[in-house]
Amino acid sequence: MILIDTHCHLYSEELKPDIEAVMERALSCGISRFYMPAIDSEVINDMLALEAQYPGVCIPMMGLHPCYVKGNYRHELSIAEEWLAKRPFVAIGEIGLDFYWDTSFVKEQYEAFSMQMTWALDKDLPIVIHTRNAMDETIEAVKPFADRGLRGIFHCFSGNAASAKQVVDMGFCLGIGGVITYKNGGLPEALENIGIEHLVMETDAPYLSPVPFRGKRNESSYLSYILNKLAEVKKMPTEEVAAITTANAQKIFGG
Repeated sequence: MILIDTHCHLYSEELKPDIEAVMERALSCGISRFYMPAIDSEVINDMLALEAQYPGVCIPMMGLHPCYVKGNYRHELSIAEEWLAKRPFVAIGEIGLDFYWDTSFVKEQYEAFSMQMTWALDKDLPIVIHTRNAMDETIEAVKPFADRGLRGIFHCFSGNAASAKQVVDMGFCLGIGGVITYKNGGLPEALENIGIEHLVMETDAPYLSPVPFRGKRNESSYLSYILNKLAEVKKMPTEEVAAITTANAQKIFGG
């Protein structure tokens, strides 16, 4: 059984102390690839170092996370753009809108999001979207780009059934993580009428651990708990869910 963790911050400080053991556990679970989103310029060196340590296995993206869109956002965007010109990346991410922590830079978040979606279209790359407390706004921002062929993943999807339908109708996939295991998360109901061909799996490690590890550090090997719950929700064998979600991820990222 081959699995893909489509979204994990393996370069993070929380995972650094025992990253070799974390990777060993994940690889032994059948996870063949780990897609790492960028957040801002400060994580790039650590992310690329992990790529060098696990070539073809730990795969980086490039982008500016909406929570890191601050007063210096134009400088941060210029750094991301320079890297995109310098070497290949599989996706632009993670990018989007986040109105949960801070709404001081909403206008700038929109500008950064739009600019990065334009890069993705220009470079024929998928995007990986972060959205929190901004689902409707994010969907509206993406629509004109989706109409021009932009595709990708709404990472860590936790919206309702109506949002899920809007996302897949635009041609995007839903990233399914630990939230699917939460008792009152509402995700099983939101996915009731969404076909498995629109889903990929992720951990968002070290964040959002699935039950029974909720509240503790997450790691990629816990993808198996997400797989088991998704198979239960979709009433399908785990092997079939693994095969289809892996194929979906390969279609988005290539390979």
